Amino acid sequence: MEPTSHHVAPGRSDRLFNAVVRWLADRGVNLAGAQTLTVVGRTSGTPQRIPVNPISLDGGEYLVAVRGNTQWVRNAKAAGTAHLRRGRHDRSVTLAEVAVAERAPIIRAYLDRWGWEVGRFLPDGMTTDLSDDQLRTHAASIPVFAVS
Repeated sequence: MEPTSHHVAPGRSDRLFNAVVRWLADRGVNLAGAQTLTVVGRTSGTPQRIPVNPISLDGGEYLVAVRGNTQWVRNAKAAGTAHLRRGRHDRSVTLAEVAVAERAPIIRAYLDRWGWEVGRFLPDGMTTDLSDDQLRTHAASIPVFAVS
């Protein structure tokens, strides 16, 4: 079984919001750091595009999936590579899942920056203001990828 069973599927308003953010990011608008992640579907083989907020921390760049084990997360695990794009800046990246024991500080930095936007997608019992110990107990529910 996967280490995380948390998954919050996007509703209609979420899909509309994501489409608008992706459209803006594709045109170079820096909306709270959003970029478009393109990853090949693990079964369909077709490119899937989703807006993401990469976070930089201690010289590394990360993608955090507060919605849990979503389609893009499963696709990224299968593919290992993707594209990140904002405007004309498009780069190929390698995605490596971060070990659960190393996720807490990355998730903390992500929530400090985007908790206002993503707090409603967190696993049950998790809020944006948890202690470090409480955050570590939820880390397995939130996939994190190192971008290189």
